[in-house]
Amino acid sequence: MTNYREILRLSSQGVSKRGIASSCHCSRNTITAVLERAEQCSISWPLPASQTDAELHELLFPEKCVSSSRKMPNCEHIHKEMAKSGVTLSLLWNEYCEECRLSGEIPFMYSQFCRYYRRYASTTKATMRITRKPGEIMEVDWAGKTASIINNITSEIIPAYVFVATLPCSQFTYVEAFLSMDMESWITAHNHAYQYFGGVTRILVPDNLKTGVDRVSWNTPTINRTYNEMAEHYGTAVIPARVRHPKDKSNVEGTVGIITTWIIASLRNQQFFSLRELNEAILIKLDEFNEKPFQKKPGSRKSAFLEEEKTLLLPLPASPYELATWRKATVQYDYVIHVDKNKYSVPYEYIKHEVDIRVTSKVIEVFYHNHRIASHVRIYGEGNDPVILPEHMPDNHKQYLTWNGERFMDWARAVGPNTVLLPPHNVR
Repeated sequence: MTNYREILRLSSQGVSKRGIASSCHCSRNTITAVLERAEQCSISWPLPASQTDAELHELLFPEKCVSSSRKMPNCEHIHKEMAKSGVTLSLLWNEYCEECRLSGEIPFMYSQFCRYYRRYASTTKATMRITRKPGEIMEVDWAGKTASIINNITSEIIPAYVFVATLPCSQFTYVEAFLSMDMESWITAHNHAYQYFGGVTRILVPDNLKTGVDRVSWNTPTINRTYNEMAEHYGTAVIPARVRHPKDKSNVEGTVGIITTWIIASLRNQQFFSLRELNEAILIKLDEFNEKPFQKKPGSRKSAFLEEEKTLLLPLPASPYELATWRKATVQYDYVIHVDKNKYSVPYEYIKHEVDIRVTSKVIEVFYHNHRIASHVRIYGEGNDPVILPEHMPDNHKQYLTWNGERFMDWARAVGPNTVLLPPHNVR
């Protein structure tokens, strides 16, 4: 708003219009218009201390203060719609214009429409305070610093690696410690994070670590097959952060630094003799962290999550993802593949073909060009007989299986009753 008080004060001191314009960052035409209106309205310096520029504007230019005949946008409705995926201000303005056309009212131009909404967003606990939409992204990473547990037999200090998952909109966070950063820990951490949040985001943003990305590329990184399978199970999309672009997951990067102080450093004087004890202590600190009030805005991470984000998460599947590892093998001439020193059959047509093997705790599945060709219940231990299904065998091998004791007895009965009674060692 124009600084009317300062214009009148400087004019009373004899400052030129050029000087006033330079000091108040206004054009000389504006200075001329203000001084002329002040003279017409008999307003001069000094002014009452309580009189504001808004009141002066109303006295000097009452015609500009007349309420507009245009329809005011419903900012509360706009804010709720903006929380939905794919919705933009441009789309909502078009809908607002169509609504005005049907009701015979005059709409604001797009710039004014946006200005009213941003004014509303800046004075409420609106999600405009964060550039991310609620329920859209979960950022994940391993913390740089580790916690530790103590071996109660050898007193050896064992490092524990801390997994951090953050929802950028509300800053709501999940933390858990693991003894390694392998694939099993990585997948388990995601399962637990989704359970903690009570839903799934539409996008998952990891770093370019080996457990998530097989091949790092600037434009087309190759997602680890197990990680991609987990994403399909939860209905989310994995979009890794670009190399040397920390802002792609700036929220979790920032949270990692806070977590390092708030949780890991605060537990430095406590001793833990199992991973379970450590994670129970982390969970207590995590609840305190999520419920801690914001410094510059009302509410906390938890309240923001419950009010703005939880209802917009995708629902969890009926069961959590079961870790599956993938391997490659070539089918041998005896139409079997080897998994952990045990043998499983595949259709003989695939002899000497390379196949993909999906291994879970209960099932062995074999794929050829993404088509499943065999499935077996997984067996454990060594020295087990090969698991061979008859339908995987060639016809001549199936015939060989039929040459058993029962078949010979049927043959003997066909010859005659005495042939059945004849001892086998007397047969010549």
